[in-house]
Amino acid sequence: MQAKLKDALAWAKADYCEIRVEETHATALSFRGKSLDKLSQNISYGGNVRALVNGGWGFVSFNSMDDLNEKVQAACRQAALIGSQKQEESALAPVTVIVEEVKAEIKKDPRDVSLAEKIELFAGYNDLIMNFHESITSSQITYFDRHTDLYFANTEGSYIYQEKVDIGCNMRAIATRGDVTVQEGIGTGSNDDFSCVLDRHDDLRKACQLAVDLLDAPTVKGGEYTVVLDPEMAGLFVHEAFGHLSEADDIKDNPEMRRIMTLGKRFGKDILNIYDTGLPAGNRGMSKYDDEGVATEKTYLIKEGILVGRLHSRESAARMGEKPTGSARAMDYRFPPIVRMRATAIENGTSTFDDMIKDIKLGVYARSGYGGETNGEMFTFTAGHGYMIRDGKIAELVKDVTLTGNVFTTLENIDMIGNDFRLVNMAGGCGKWAQGPLPTADGAPHIRIQNVVIGGAK
Repeated sequence: MQAKLKDALAWAKADYCEIRVEETHATALSFRGKSLDKLSQNISYGGNVRALVNGGWGFVSFNSMDDLNEKVQAACRQAALIGSQKQEESALAPVTVIVEEVKAEIKKDPRDVSLAEKIELFAGYNDLIMNFHESITSSQITYFDRHTDLYFANTEGSYIYQEKVDIGCNMRAIATRGDVTVQEGIGTGSNDDFSCVLDRHDDLRKACQLAVDLLDAPTVKGGEYTVVLDPEMAGLFVHEAFGHLSEADDIKDNPEMRRIMTLGKRFGKDILNIYDTGLPAGNRGMSKYDDEGVATEKTYLIKEGILVGRLHSRESAARMGEKPTGSARAMDYRFPPIVRMRATAIENGTSTFDDMIKDIKLGVYARSGYGGETNGEMFTFTAGHGYMIRDGKIAELVKDVTLTGNVFTTLENIDMIGNDFRLVNMAGGCGKWAQGPLPTADGAPHIRIQNVVIGGAK
């Protein structure tokens, strides 16, 4: 493969050119209610050529390696046409030339588990949900595993082969009584171990019981509270509300965002440290090299409350006079790489959970991030469930816990950070510019935030 890609790149007439080729073997299944809803096994094969001329990019994707030199020339012609209109200097931050083959270090390989065994495993989980309680009326289970051989080469001399594995599973119980419907569940994922989906019966039973209990739980009363977020909810917050604001391809050509996201600006108290990393083994955002052949790293975004960094591709780094961070990622061969998160996290603090709640007269403990959306500086997130905090103690279960606010005000109002950091891998992923769901992870300890607006009952 190395020789084939090198020979094809010799035909490039561009300031820069790269080829990415991948083959992915995937299995997916899902249950909905009592039925096996989906079952698939497929192989996808393809690649792309990306070329840069006078600041203009050309991009050609393909499903056959035949006439690869012609595909290189076609991408270069596209780039030249766009570059003739832009008439800019092509700018890519310099990086080390890499020649390496990276094999996945797999603990339990999903390919060693037969399709029949996978169906039996998740059918058992589904039966557990459906038979747990008469109030549970349906279930949702999704599982997938993917094995990818990824090849990358460019005109600078880099050649990288990476073997990648991605595993994910979400399981939810849906409970209904009258016109009230609630759901609760568990999720997990890994890039190296099928064991993450094994022996989850106890966790699933707890989720089922919680779904049943939520039917009788009151809706939280709307208002402004001191709020404690569990690691899952805090991870969702830092990814959605701040991680996307740190992606430099959304900043470099936006003067207002460049003003807001000025390095050296204070965004929080000294206890606040936020980073994004592709390094920790086992998580779905891990990769030794990104899709531009750049080594990944741990990139601090906020250090002791101060904005100190952002996520970059080679182009955004060059345009902003900063260094690439190994954050250029593509969903698959059909897409060019763009700046994406990997595992975004709030660093561990020193506070215990008891310390966080002991002086709260009336507050909310928000758990299990269910989803949310952002619009610039503003966010809305929904917890899977919550508990009231009364006189320093965890009190009654509540539902429909929705947090809204301004991300920068909220960061400033984080006044305690726990010492119980947890990396959270779920089966979903991140979406951006029609590329999704891309494998990512989130991480955080418990965090405490003052003056959070909670929507709910009046």
